[in-house]
Amino acid sequence: MGKVRVRKETNKLFIDFRFQNHRCREQTLLDDSPNNRRKLETMLKRMEAEMVLGQFDYAKYFRASPMAQKLRQQNSLVARHFAQAPLFADFVETWYDEAHVAWRESYRASIRGVIDRRLLQAFGEKGVDHITKADLLQFRAQLAKVVRKNGKGLSAWHINRHMKVLRMILNEAADRFEFTSPYRGIKQLKVQKSDIDPFTLEEINLILDTVRPDFRDYYCVRFFTGMRTGEIDGLQWRFVDFDKRQILVRETIVNGRKEYTKTDGSQREIAMAQPVYEALLRQRDATGAHDYVFCNRNGNPISHNNITRRVWYPLLRYLELEPRRPYQTRHTAATLWLASGESPEWIARQMGHANTEMLFRVYSRYVPNLTRQDGSAFERLLASTLESTSAAGEVSHEH
Repeated sequence: MGKVRVRKETNKLFIDFRFQNHRCREQTLLDDSPNNRRKLETMLKRMEAEMVLGQFDYAKYFRASPMAQKLRQQNSLVARHFAQAPLFADFVETWYDEAHVAWRESYRASIRGVIDRRLLQAFGEKGVDHITKADLLQFRAQLAKVVRKNGKGLSAWHINRHMKVLRMILNEAADRFEFTSPYRGIKQLKVQKSDIDPFTLEEINLILDTVRPDFRDYYCVRFFTGMRTGEIDGLQWRFVDFDKRQILVRETIVNGRKEYTKTDGSQREIAMAQPVYEALLRQRDATGAHDYVFCNRNGNPISHNNITRRVWYPLLRYLELEPRRPYQTRHTAATLWLASGESPEWIARQMGHANTEMLFRVYSRYVPNLTRQDGSAFERLLASTLESTSAAGEVSHEH
């Protein structure tokens, strides 16, 4: 039971009561008198009745009270702590709906595939706040045991991609529902570095001399511009500037759909070498009436999967060349530019790289004399120094 008491120093009445395990003393401006006491006792009874019914609102009675603020913060924390976090299957849909608007269509399809094929099956019926680090490590171990139709397992790169999506989902859930993300401390699998295998000029000449005539100009442009598959397949005539001899990379084709380029840095202008200029002039005679530079009879972009399967790999087998992905044509352009002594900064711009870091990291071993300093200058310095030291020693010994 609460009490109405008087503060002797001021002769003012205050209410002394307990609420939510707190002793509360709320001061009033009322002087100690029988009438004022009756008013406060009536109010106190009403407060206690509301407490019993669970309807008591502390701030309604004592709006400016520090205790009201304290209880409000405490109740907010308690409410968030006991809030029911959703199932993974429910939260992942919320997360995807909110996030996918910022993604390219191809990236949306990739993320959706990871969710539908793997994540929902493994975690769908678990609460997002009940997924543990052990669950994640077990899931990764299961991915490593998957065998695809070609008899091969999932690569470390593919496993890391699945885990990256899972990390993004759980980190967002942890922020919203105030629990510690179980993903903390899990490192990516080490991805084995794959060496590039560009074509030599002799191999390029052999390919261009042998390939079907209707694809000769296509592969000429691929070999000598460094364009990605989606970039060349999505190239439109409005982005070919014959006057400035430039190819403007502005769009790409992914899974048959026109999209923005891979990154902002991929938006670039590629200088046409003479063979590229001549190839595009010939191609204009063949497809200039359509939007796309390289297209089928209906004017639609070519299907790179179909072309790779029916033209590219049969041609390499026929020429007894090592099978290589068409993407190696991009690597070929980079190594040819470097070997010819072009500026690394210029090459990086042609490739759509933000800087020269990737250029030197990926391609440097194919350039034995990039700056005419292939190690021989160091050898000459050492030889000269050692000879001078040896000669000085001999003179000293004679004296």
